[in-house]
Amino acid sequence: MIIEATPLNGVLIVRSPVYRDTRGFFTEVFHASRFANLGLPTAFVQDNFSHSRKNILRGLHYQVGTPQGKLVRATHGAIFDVAVDLRRSSSTFGQWYGMTLSAGDGCQLWVPEGCAHGFLVLSDHADVSYKCTELYDPAAERTIRWDDADLGIEWPCPSGGPPELSAKDAEAASFATAPTYE
Repeated sequence: MIIEATPLNGVLIVRSPVYRDTRGFFTEVFHASRFANLGLPTAFVQDNFSHSRKNILRGLHYQVGTPQGKLVRATHGAIFDVAVDLRRSSSTFGQWYGMTLSAGDGCQLWVPEGCAHGFLVLSDHADVSYKCTELYDPAAERTIRWDDADLGIEWPCPSGGPPELSAKDAEAASFATAPTYE
């Protein structure tokens, strides 16, 4: 496994070798001692899985009080995965990073505590798996608008128009009014 820095403080790409043959492929997605040696967390308390169709956007989600770190990967299809730095003490506060994660590419995105997270489905369907460092707390969850002008995220919407959102995500707060971290 290797780690690649992104332009956002603490947001990292975790790359694992993918071994392919006529049967398919194999890749290692978590190994506690290797993660520890790379400075990544090894104590995850919840695994989440979502299935979505093309042009569904989930996010930008985060929790106040009990921030979650998330290790995100696509297990089927492809997504555009985004992290937004909400840590006022960070030199990259208010900035975003996005990358395409595809099933079988050996890539995961580490989104540390203090960042909002969201993704857009690029393929006909996508399955996304992510490990969390804190339990989900509905009372602590907050959402920032996917299309907030202050953030200027360049979502590659496959339909050419706006993505499909949940009712909760459609009612999200602006970045300017959203609670942030120290």
